[in-house]
Amino acid sequence: MFKTLLTVILKGTFARYYNYKFLMNTGKVKFFNESKGYGFVTDDESGSEYFVHVSGLIDEIKQDDSVTFTLKEGKKGLNAVEVRLA
Repeated sequence: MFKTLLTVILKGTFARYYNYKFLMNTGKVKFFNESKGYGFVTDDESGSEYFVHVSGLIDEIKQDDSVTFTLKEGKKGLNAVEVRLA
């Protein structure tokens, strides 16, 4: 019964929204070159910098914008993807 209830809850929109929010990192755009289509985001919690490509953007960003993002393994390390304004 519990497992069935948990499955139903996790498949619901409500759960997906909150799981998504908990997995998001917050940070600030350190640099973004619009003409070249790439830049870097600094994570608020760890201070680490992550590469961001224009293909990973949900919203348009510029330097010093506060953003949320997730991380995905790229060719040269972790990349910020699903980047949106906070």
